[in-house]
Amino acid sequence: MWLTARRAAVIAALFPAAAAAQDVTLISREGSIDISGTLTGFDGEFYRIDSRYGPLTVDAQGVICEGPACPSLTAPRAIIRIAGASDGGNRLLPVLFHAFAAARGLIYRDLPAGSAQDWAGEILDPVSGQVLAQLSFAPLSPDAASAALAAGAAELKLASLTEAGFGARPIALDALVPVMAPGNPTPEVSTVDLARALSGEAKNWADLGGPDMPIVLHGLAPDTDMGRALAQRLAAPIKPDITHPDLKSLAEAVARDPWALAITGRAEVAPAIALPLTDSCGFPLLPTPVAVKANDYPLALPLYLVTPPRRLPLLAREFLEFLATPPADGAVAGAGYIDRAVERTPMTQDGLRLLNAIRGAGEDVTLDDLKHLAEVMDRADRLSLTFRFEDGTSILDASSQENLAHLARLIAAGQFPAQALILAGFSDGKGDARANMALSAERAARVQADLATLAPDLRPDQMPRVEGFGEALPMACDETAVGRRLNRRVELWVVPDFTPDATAQP
Repeated sequence: MWLTARRAAVIAALFPAAAAAQDVTLISREGSIDISGTLTGFDGEFYRIDSRYGPLTVDAQGVICEGPACPSLTAPRAIIRIAGASDGGNRLLPVLFHAFAAARGLIYRDLPAGSAQDWAGEILDPVSGQVLAQLSFAPLSPDAASAALAAGAAELKLASLTEAGFGARPIALDALVPVMAPGNPTPEVSTVDLARALSGEAKNWADLGGPDMPIVLHGLAPDTDMGRALAQRLAAPIKPDITHPDLKSLAEAVARDPWALAITGRAEVAPAIALPLTDSCGFPLLPTPVAVKANDYPLALPLYLVTPPRRLPLLAREFLEFLATPPADGAVAGAGYIDRAVERTPMTQDGLRLLNAIRGAGEDVTLDDLKHLAEVMDRADRLSLTFRFEDGTSILDASSQENLAHLARLIAAGQFPAQALILAGFSDGKGDARANMALSAERAARVQADLATLAPDLRPDQMPRVEGFGEALPMACDETAVGRRLNRRVELWVVPDFTPDATAQP
């Protein structure tokens, strides 16, 4: 892919490592093929060059490198450039790389950032002092970050939305919460009224159940990662009266403005205060870690590292694998975000869900349906791994696919001794109740089939069993698209099971 002179200049400013690259020639060992281009990286296994054929990744074992920029084969240095969402990039990524280096017995060190970068760092070998990786982060709009990723000017993109044609690795979770100034007496706001206020349709706090005062809407620029994610969640464009460069300044401004309303991340509320959120029927929607992990909170906000369709440096690939480990979860929680570690909650202690089941049960939900639900729930714990599908498809969304891979690892590691797993399917309340019952079981069976495909080595007795409960346990009101999507889900439950293991030796 040829870069225009202007784009090349922008990339050079954002990522100095790219500007320092020099021409090399890679010659096949039998001498019959040679490729010339600009060396952009070498991870000890593969060369990465920009050639007249576009960006190429070439196995170092098959070629000889000629030119002054050819790296030492015994001292590879990975270049890991990340672009994207500013707040998460600055707050989360340095902490994660520090934890990654510590877990591997390496040293992480901060470096002076470039003029267009927010931070830079490097990872070193503690014995030799050799630099193993150069790291940098540049805050870019979603479109600019995607362009850098596609052009080979960045290895990773930090974002809250996935993209077609790119991979995605979830790294953390946040929750979008409405905030207001301390002293504002508004008791709560529904998702419907919040959407009306954010789109400019509702202009007075009285429209939200508060005092008769005009709403002053604060926010980030619409063309930001969080702005796009919020517009997608609420299915409405956001029209702030006052914009701010980052979440910290947003929260500070809201705290000073007595009639301000804004949306921010759960980790960036103070010094403003959270405005309690409900659905359109009054169901409380709480951004607890369990609710966010299970995607039961409608404004849950995952953070992804988006990956390009090309081979990344070895250390970058190892970093992506590290993100699924407990030390990474600890770093995420320490940075104020919600980690992806699985949480377990006894079903009988979740009184709010049981209350919603009784209040939200329509005429089509029979007493027998509720009794069957109660019987299965009686001894069950709910795990925070929950599964939802892309709208209108039978394909698990990106977060659910990661949850499924996590479940496969847990089962294979024997994490459920003397316990059985249940995939409990639920539907929304629209349509015929019997059809919804069948559909909920079908969705649970779909997750079971995807698990079998993902982990073919699992024994039949290790596989979860399928239950369908239809519309019997609503998470939210069915009057909105957001509520219906929350209700269409497959939960993972664990129940005691003392059946002897057929594979155990006598």
